[in-house]
Amino acid sequence: MEALNNEKPIDKLFVKKGEIDGSVRVIVAKARQRGIVVSEAAKQKLDDFAEGGNHQGVVALCPAHEYCEVGDIIKIARDKGEEPFIIILDEIFDPHNLGAIIRTACAAGAHGVIIPKRRAAGLTSIVVKASAGATEYVPVARVNNIANVIDDLKGQNIWVACADLAGQDMYDAPLTGAVAVVIGSEGGGVRSLVRDRCDFAVKIPMFGKIPSLNASVATAVIMYEVVRRRGLK
Repeated sequence: MEALNNEKPIDKLFVKKGEIDGSVRVIVAKARQRGIVVSEAAKQKLDDFAEGGNHQGVVALCPAHEYCEVGDIIKIARDKGEEPFIIILDEIFDPHNLGAIIRTACAAGAHGVIIPKRRAAGLTSIVVKASAGATEYVPVARVNNIANVIDDLKGQNIWVACADLAGQDMYDAPLTGAVAVVIGSEGGGVRSLVRDRCDFAVKIPMFGKIPSLNASVATAVIMYEVVRRRGLK
């Protein structure tokens, strides 16, 4: 309740399955007012989260690092006198993939990463560890609607490209200037409603018998094609 009253960042709230009453009902109502996702869970799952502690039927998952706003990412780029270079992740569920992407984004000089609030990994301790500390240097924004964010970025003259097997070869694509790269989920790729909002789609050339790459590896390959185009050292 104190975390909610003081507007501490909360990724998701889990409550014990069954009738919700008393103080837990108040907590759930306040969480929903703040737009926090609330899900029911079995007692065993709550026990696992609490690691033996007394959870009293409610557990909040909080980010291991603070999120920023999309505008903050763009401002960082502009303040450096650079064209924005942004990574947008559409439903990346694996925290190790998210951490690896943030680590590569840091190495490649990307100005920030955007992730969705729902159906995606957040900034957990696993992500922080997998990023090798890069979460301290790469701003991460968490948004309600990826498609709307893409529209906003396009309105600010930022090209938006998505990774898609039906796209054009990334070596021929206009990955120059202000650009945001959208990477889809590990299994389904970029959702159609998101892909349709992008300016164009790009694919990584494949020459072997395996037709795709791990999400974090694919992101790294495309990121460094952007780096090559920019002539960054």
